[in-house]
Amino acid sequence: MLRQRIITALVLLAILLPAMFWSSPEPLITFTLLLIAAGAWEWGRLNGLGQTGSVFTAAVCLLLCSLSWVMGMQAAPNPLLWTIAGSAWVLVGAWLLRTGVAGWSQIPRALRLVGGVLALWLAWLAMAQARTIGVNFILSVLVLVWVADIFAYFAGRAFGLKFTRSKLAPSISPGKSWEGVWGGMAGVLVLALCWAIADASLHATVPSLYSRLAARGWWLLILGAVFMAAMSVVGDLVESLIKRAAGVKDSSGLLPGHGGVLDRVDALLPTLPLAMMLV
Repeated sequence: MLRQRIITALVLLAILLPAMFWSSPEPLITFTLLLIAAGAWEWGRLNGLGQTGSVFTAAVCLLLCSLSWVMGMQAAPNPLLWTIAGSAWVLVGAWLLRTGVAGWSQIPRALRLVGGVLALWLAWLAMAQARTIGVNFILSVLVLVWVADIFAYFAGRAFGLKFTRSKLAPSISPGKSWEGVWGGMAGVLVLALCWAIADASLHATVPSLYSRLAARGWWLLILGAVFMAAMSVVGDLVESLIKRAAGVKDSSGLLPGHGGVLDRVDALLPTLPLAMMLV
């Protein structure tokens, strides 16, 4: 398992890094378009569709993203769209976590399928816009999620249940603790402050998410970093809730050792649109 995990990670990095640092956004946009389509296929399976229905779901998502690309939406700022998308993630995410696994099954399947495709499309479009802004900007968003996950893992391992008596969401993801969440937030806060200072010191030509927030006030940078870290946890928990409702451990086996595409991008689904909303 560990060997498979390492090999898969190396292959993904070998594709992702050159695509990200390419002189134009198109390679990364194309690569993530394929990933999002695969995620839509997984979404169909998680919601009880057969192979044909899941492939159709992927095709619809692929078509929606491709049309957005052809229309130039990746280069057109749309604050209203991101405000609606960000607000929806906050409100719907909180509602889903409150109702739990039982509440998910009460939502009509058609509504679940549409909601999932829209969430995937918005994440892809936010990624495309972020890369169009510049490498420093999109990298700051991606690293935020990675740092939140890493710090949460180690803080949870070291301090889990030492300061609180209850798990974060035992019926959804029994392994997560409040101490892990706080550790992830602390890691992201340090990352944000250091990155903003580095941008200012190096006179970065493309501001990162953090320097854009800091330009409006350091208080906004602190609040924004904590908020983004919290929403990355929401994305993770929502996907765990859906997998638990479907009775599966992973969204698929497309990525050996890692599970499926949705297992790897769950925290990015809310954070990418929210990053665009904040800026």
